[in-house]
Amino acid sequence: LFRRFSTVAKNPSVFFDISIAKKPVGRMTFELYVKDTPKTSTNFLELCKGHKLSNGTTLTYKNSIFHRVIPGFMAQGGDITNRNGTGGLSIYGQKFPDENFKIKHTKPGLLSMANSGPNTNGSQFFITTVKTPWLDGNHTVFGELTDGASTLNSIEEVGTQGGNPRSEVEITDCGELE
Repeated sequence: LFRRFSTVAKNPSVFFDISIAKKPVGRMTFELYVKDTPKTSTNFLELCKGHKLSNGTTLTYKNSIFHRVIPGFMAQGGDITNRNGTGGLSIYGQKFPDENFKIKHTKPGLLSMANSGPNTNGSQFFITTVKTPWLDGNHTVFGELTDGASTLNSIEEVGTQGGNPRSEVEITDCGELE
C-alpha cells in the first residue's frame, strides 16, 4: 500500500548518504513535489525507504551508484538493478508513464526522472548542477535539493565530460526524514 498525500500535507523529505571511493562525503536532502507529481514522488520516496515486493525482493537506492556524472550538467543515478545505466525498476513495474512536465529545469539541484524516451520512467533519476531548459518537456521534475549542495559539488568534481565518474559514487544509505 502506498501513502496517499493530502494537498495540505507537508512535502516529504528524503536523504542520500554519499561516499566517493568508499569514503563518506556527506548527505543530500531532497524535498519531493507530491502535489505536482504524486506518482513520481511516491516512486522515489518508496525507493528511498526500501520497497518490498511480494516475492520478498526489496527495491532500494541503498548501495546503488551515480553511474553518470557530467560537470556543469548533472549527476545521474538510480539504476538499482544493473548499476550501469542500463537497468532500473519502479514500484509500479518495469516502467511508468511521464506524469507531467509542469515544473521546468530552472536551477541547479532539481531532481528529475532519467528516461530512454517518452513514458519510460523506472528508478533512474538525475540531479541538475545548472539550469537545463533543453530538458523541459522530456523529463519530469519531481523534487529539489534542500541541503547538501557541498556533497553534490563533491560528486560533480569526480565527473567527466564523457560521464563516467573517476571514482565510484555510492548511495550508502537513504530514507525518509520525519
